[in-house]
Amino acid sequence: MVDGNYRWKWVLLGTKTQMAGELLLNLVKGDSKMKPSTKDEVAGKVHEVKGKLKEKAGQLTRNPDLEEEGQDEKIGGKIQKKIGQVEKVLEQ
Repeated sequence: MVDGNYRWKWVLLGTKTQMAGELLLNLVKGDSKMKPSTKDEVAGKVHEVKGKLKEKAGQLTRNPDLEEEGQDEKIGGKIQKKIGQVEKVLEQ
């Protein structure tokens, strides 16, 4: 069984990761010099990492809803990253 203190550390880690991810996404969205394909790749990677963390936190805390949410976000991030890669190839 996971003790409450360990669970609390995962919640804090998830919150800090989410804040860092949102900050990075805001920076990417606001940079007019960055190509849309690059923005999609970066945003996709951020969502992918956030999803992995949520998935692990859900497994450790035995929270199936959080685990499923993480899986969904991770898959969405992979799709967004792939879209950016395809756009980059089409730009050339």
